[in-house]
Amino acid sequence: MKSIVGDLFYFPNLEYFCTLLNVNKLYLNPSGLYKRKSFFNRTQIRLANKVETLSVPIVGRRPNIPLGQVEIDYRQKWQKIHLRGIQSAYGKAPFFEYFFPYIEEIFEQKPQFLWDLNQKALTICLKLLQLPVKLEILSEQQEFPDLEDQRGTITPSGHFLERGIYQEVPYTQNFGLDFEPNLSVLDLLFAEGPSAKRILEASLKKH
Repeated sequence: MKSIVGDLFYFPNLEYFCTLLNVNKLYLNPSGLYKRKSFFNRTQIRLANKVETLSVPIVGRRPNIPLGQVEIDYRQKWQKIHLRGIQSAYGKAPFFEYFFPYIEEIFEQKPQFLWDLNQKALTICLKLLQLPVKLEILSEQQEFPDLEDQRGTITPSGHFLERGIYQEVPYTQNFGLDFEPNLSVLDLLFAEGPSAKRILEASLKKH
C-alpha cells in the first residue's frame, strides 16, 4: 500500500479509481490552480442514444484561482438536470435503488464550493466501492517530496489508452450493444453493485 498526491474530480471515471487501487492515503491540495476543460467539474454517463457530459456550472470564468475557491453557480438548475440525467441513464440498472439515495443526498446538501461537493462525492464512491482510501487535505505550506504525484495525469484531452492505467473490462451496461469504457464510476456502481471493485481490479492495466 502507498500514499499519493492526486486530483479531485466530479464523480470520477474508472481510470481515476484504478489509480487508487493499492493506495491507502490520497493527499489532495485545494490550493492548486483551477484549469478549464478538466474533470474537476465534469463527468460522463451513458444515456440511451449517446454518452452525455454532465458539467457543474461555476461562478465566473476567472483563471488561476485556487481549486478550493471555485464556487458553484446555483442560479442554474444543474442539480435537477444531473439527477434527471442519472435517473434516465440508470433508473433500470440492477443496483440503482440501493445506491441512488447516497448520490441524491450529495446534491441536496448544496455546498458553496465545488471542492466540497467533489470531496463528498469521492468519499461516498470510495465507500460504495469498498476501497479503504483515507483522504488527507494538504495545506498550502505542506510539501510532499517523497510522495508519488499523479496530478495532471488524467485529463479530458488525452485518451486512456495513451496513459496505460486503465484497460477495458466490459460489464453489462444499461443501454447499447457496444461497451462504452471509462465512464463515471456511477455507471459501474449502478450496473455491478458489490462486484464493482472486482471489475475495477481487473481493469487496472498490468505492467
